[in-house]
Amino acid sequence: MPDLALTLSEVLAEGRARLAEAGVLEPAREVLRLWADLTDEQPARALLDRNRQVNPAVAAKFMDGVGRRAEGEPLAYVTGWIGFRRLELRIDRRALIPRPETEGLVDLVLERVPEGRVADLGTGSGCIALSLATEGRYELVLGIERSEDALALAGENRRLTGAAATLIRGDLLSGITPGSLDAVVSNPPYITDREYAELDPSVRGWEPREALVSGPDGLDATVRLLDEARRVVRPRGWLMVEVDAGRAAAAAALARGLGWGAVELRVDLFGRERYLLARRSDRP
Repeated sequence: MPDLALTLSEVLAEGRARLAEAGVLEPAREVLRLWADLTDEQPARALLDRNRQVNPAVAAKFMDGVGRRAEGEPLAYVTGWIGFRRLELRIDRRALIPRPETEGLVDLVLERVPEGRVADLGTGSGCIALSLATEGRYELVLGIERSEDALALAGENRRLTGAAATLIRGDLLSGITPGSLDAVVSNPPYITDREYAELDPSVRGWEPREALVSGPDGLDATVRLLDEARRVVRPRGWLMVEVDAGRAAAAAALARGLGWGAVELRVDLFGRERYLLARRSDRP
């Protein structure tokens, strides 16, 4: 990029061409997203004011982002932002990029347990816990995370959103008082090593492996969660977990085998069995 000032139209055109050459599927859409998020400018203004000159330093920052995207880095990591339900959150390689399917998990929690005390296990960026704290009527929302780096990112998002969630570092549900929660919700890792090796490079090469892989059958974290949640969820309380669609039936069978009742599988917005719901019995 030369030091002389170019028009915004020229800068965007160069960005589009580079993304198209790299094989990005929607270069026009992505180049506008990059410009908006990297310059804190609404896309509509960029579309309406294309003939203005762009400061060379701003153009260089933008083209650096274009270069990162062209090399395969996920768009959300390049811009540093991700939309999740009502929230705009910071995101980077410290945590998994929240997916649209996980927004549906929040809907299920709000539907079944709109108030009380809930915990989001493996909170990552904080997307689930912060959404529940923002949209629900909870006495307490806990976000529990094993990774110190991810927990720090969740803390940044809590400050950004002002959501009243409590974030703690922990390994699953150790340290939580027995029978103290009305619900536990989680989007745990649920793929196998083989499946991880076959992931698209844009995921495998950038997102944290520990947030994706869970043992030889992909169920290690789910089994531990089903077992430990029985201790901390009150009688008649709920466990709601995002699962791999290909292992949803196996996860449901495990829940029944461990004594959970009202076990149900719900589909995501693509019609795949994605959410496992289970209720603790009246017996302790």
